[in-house]
Amino acid sequence: MADDYSLNRVPERARYPWLSVAVQRFGQVSALTQFMLGATLGFSMTFWQSFWALTLGAVILEAAMILVGIIGMREGLSTSMLARWTGFGRGGSAVIGLAIGVSLIGWFGIQSGVSARGLHALIGGPAEWVWAIVFGLAVTAIVIAGFHSMAWTAYLTVPLFLALVAWSIVSELSKHSVGTLMSQAPPGPPMTLLQGIALVAGSLMVGAVITSDMTRFNRSAADVVKQTVLGVTLGEYVIGLAGVLLAHAVGSSDVIAIVTSSVGLVGTLVIIAGTLKINDWNLYSSGLGLVTFIGVLTGRRPSRAVITAIVGVAGTLLGALGILDLFTEFLILLGVIFPPIAGIMIAEYFVVRRWRGELAEGRDTGAAPPSAPMWVPVTLVIWLVATLVGHFVTAGLGSVNSLVTAFVLYVACGRLGLVRPVGVSRTEIAEEVAA
Repeated sequence: MADDYSLNRVPERARYPWLSVAVQRFGQVSALTQFMLGATLGFSMTFWQSFWALTLGAVILEAAMILVGIIGMREGLSTSMLARWTGFGRGGSAVIGLAIGVSLIGWFGIQSGVSARGLHALIGGPAEWVWAIVFGLAVTAIVIAGFHSMAWTAYLTVPLFLALVAWSIVSELSKHSVGTLMSQAPPGPPMTLLQGIALVAGSLMVGAVITSDMTRFNRSAADVVKQTVLGVTLGEYVIGLAGVLLAHAVGSSDVIAIVTSSVGLVGTLVIIAGTLKINDWNLYSSGLGLVTFIGVLTGRRPSRAVITAIVGVAGTLLGALGILDLFTEFLILLGVIFPPIAGIMIAEYFVVRRWRGELAEGRDTGAAPPSAPMWVPVTLVIWLVATLVGHFVTAGLGSVNSLVTAFVLYVACGRLGLVRPVGVSRTEIAEEVAA
């Protein structure tokens, strides 16, 4: 179970009730960074403008998450493995796996560093780099154990985080009239509704792309819909709107200091619970992506647990050294690259259906399909064009523009017969069976 079906389908016996997965999805959304997003909106928008930005942004995210999530649930495969049969081929899936791995291990290190600074400021003790190592290795141990261990971590940390944060928020908001906060003008420079929606949709678009890593443990499409709507909607409203009100209350977008202002045990637990429940998924999906990349590169089946341990230690050390802050712009750029991946996967699986027959192979045995296209050149061109559209076209929402562009171009190329594979390769699992 430590391998967690990194290259195989998740069998029915290993699936979880939807509420168990929903708790983890909510844990991803209800993080300290969501307060920062809400505070950013509240600092530059009225309460109701922020409400609509969160609502419409959540709708965009949920649509992408549900569609990609249903693919993952049906096929039981991780995002980077699914990419082989949803338009990218084995070579393209390796590129996706590497992008996911680099991006999320970067965020893993940054989150570890943030937690270390907060813990050092609150309770002192060892230097920040020591706290970063302790925190990073603790998360790594949880992720190595797999989905089951992460589920229990979410059961403990999500209620704890919500209870402690609620206490901090109520303490601050009790000093103000909530009605006044909801009606007053924003304290900072104005932001348009379109800009606000773009911030909300872009903040979790990488999470939408890697949704299959989580929903492959769901039991039905209805479960995917329920856990996505519940987890994302509650996360956006409960945490995001609290951040909006706090920004109005203190006249600043820096509300993290308020949420973690309790000295001692309470403040310490807020930081630990708030970071732990999102950082485990950063590392988990990073490990799955790199397993796919290394598998394609070497032709062998690497151990997810071993890759997770190596990546976790590397990210922990980089976080302790504090050098990951230099990669923030690079990580943001990677975030622009991800929406077209979702657009292409959705277009291939639900509309073009070029490789649906291959995906059906192995379902009965729980194995991945025995072979996959090596490269799909037109997909790489579409990916590049859609990324450029999302990055340079200023009208509309960048993340949505790139996702829709990729979807439309892929469907058009599919109808014109341009979606053609170059080469065929056998999967690592099939090679092991044959050997």
